[in-house]
Amino acid sequence: MSETATEIAAPVEVVFAVVADPTTYPEWLVGAKEIHMVEEHWPEPGARFFHTVGAGPVTVDDSTSVLEVEAPTKLVLEARAGAVATARVTFRLDRLGEAATSVSMEEDAVEGAASHLPSALIDPPLGARNQQSLQRLKDRIEAGAGGR
Repeated sequence: MSETATEIAAPVEVVFAVVADPTTYPEWLVGAKEIHMVEEHWPEPGARFFHTVGAGPVTVDDSTSVLEVEAPTKLVLEARAGAVATARVTFRLDRLGEAATSVSMEEDAVEGAASHLPSALIDPPLGARNQQSLQRLKDRIEAGAGGR
C-alpha cells in the first residue's frame, strides 16, 4: 500500500469539493485522461463515474465507484483499470485551522495483475505518482481554481 500526504492552504470544504468532483481529475490526478460520465447520485456510496486512464498512448476505459464518504473528511473509492488493477483509494482530509487542510491519499491494489506484484516493486512508483497528484491538487487549489 502506498500512502502520501500534503498540506493545502485552503479550507477542508474547498479541498473536499475538488477531491469529490471526478470532472476535475484529469487536471490533477496523474493518469486520469478523460471522464466520460458521472452518475447523478455521485458521491453517494455505490455511485460510479466512467473514465479513460493510462500513460502516454496506453489507455484503458473503465469505472470508479464510491465505497464510503464522510464529507468533508473522507472519500473511499474503488478505481478500476481493466485487467491491470482494481485499487482501493482513500482520501483523508484533516482541518488544520480555518484555512489549511492536510490531505492523505492511500492506494492499495486489491485485484488484477498489479495486486500480485510485490509491494517493494509497486509502492515506490505508485507513491511517486500519488505525490505528484497531490502536488497538482495543491497547486490547482492554491492558485484559486478551487471547486467547480
